[in-house]
Amino acid sequence: MASRSLNKVQLIGNLTRDPELRYTPQGTAVCTFGLATNRSWVTEAGDQREDTQFHRVVAWNKLAEICSQLLFKGRRVYVEGRLKTRQWEAQDGSPRQTTEVVIDEMLILDTKRAPGEREEGEVAFEEPVKMKGEVPIEEETGAAKKATKETAGKVASKLAPAAKADDKKKAAKAGEENKEEEVKAEDIPF
Repeated sequence: MASRSLNKVQLIGNLTRDPELRYTPQGTAVCTFGLATNRSWVTEAGDQREDTQFHRVVAWNKLAEICSQLLFKGRRVYVEGRLKTRQWEAQDGSPRQTTEVVIDEMLILDTKRAPGEREEGEVAFEEPVKMKGEVPIEEETGAAKKATKETAGKVASKLAPAAKADDKKKAAKAGEENKEEEVKAEDIPF
């Protein structure tokens, strides 16, 4: 009778490099990336010590594609999977061996964004833009001009409901002021 065994790994750490996505000859996606985990402790002498371990992480199929799209160097993640040791022969004929964590779960634990990535609706201009009223002065040409108009339109559409409400309040207030100060014909200097 075979006894039960367990091969389960859970890691929380930061990516040491951007994920690398490849495909096998059969078309199966495989993504590899490095993960660093830290452990700190205080010695009996009171010294603070820290130990960092580096892990090779492998994801397959759909999870591999998701990892390659969402992960980048420095991102904090939780991964869960199993240990796998592979052996092969190098080009020079020497035997090689590596142990990797083959994952089947991955959770992103931070809110960092990749360099250049923006949240939906976030407006970012590469260079300072001269403004005239609510719409940027158009100094660009071609595609840049179209992008600027689209961005200005998105900003204006988000601000429009608040602006309309402010205009209504101002109009109502102006109406009340006009009622209080009625101008008589004899007060007009002609």
